[in-house]
Amino acid sequence: MRPITLTKTAAATLATALVGGLASRPAASPWYAALRKPSFQPPRQAFPVVWPLLYTDIAVTSAATLEELHAENRSDEARAFGTALAANLVMNAGWSWIFFSQKRLGAAAVAAAALTVSSADLTRRVGKAAPGRGAALAPYPLWCAFATLLSTRIWMLNRGRQLNGLR
Repeated sequence: MRPITLTKTAAATLATALVGGLASRPAASPWYAALRKPSFQPPRQAFPVVWPLLYTDIAVTSAATLEELHAENRSDEARAFGTALAANLVMNAGWSWIFFSQKRLGAAAVAAAALTVSSADLTRRVGKAAPGRGAALAPYPLWCAFATLLSTRIWMLNRGRQLNGLR
């Protein structure tokens, strides 16, 4: 794998993490604390462990996939993969802004579902190039599916509920 490709995918995932992280700061806010959460809500400490692992996985598997597609003269597939990756990372960071900054729980649940579909498609594309690599990326759409379930349940538990004027 060429270092330049890994550098690009690592920079893209790092930017996603930073942009999403900026929006996630309200996770320590009174608004978030006042939300009803389901019993399967992971502890706060899980998120700063899981996401860096997933971002690393995305960067490495994406770089290897792009390299392989280019080496096999499958430039159209490489370009399509790059576009799918960019769209996925935008959706990934966007969820945090919708949920934490805009406090739009229903829209966040829909955004999480779209991210899950996008992540599954990205994993499918990686797996098409190299099945083992696709298996390595499989935790990403699984985590996004869990996030969709979690977001949807938080929305359902808090629909129509006034959170003491907290915005």
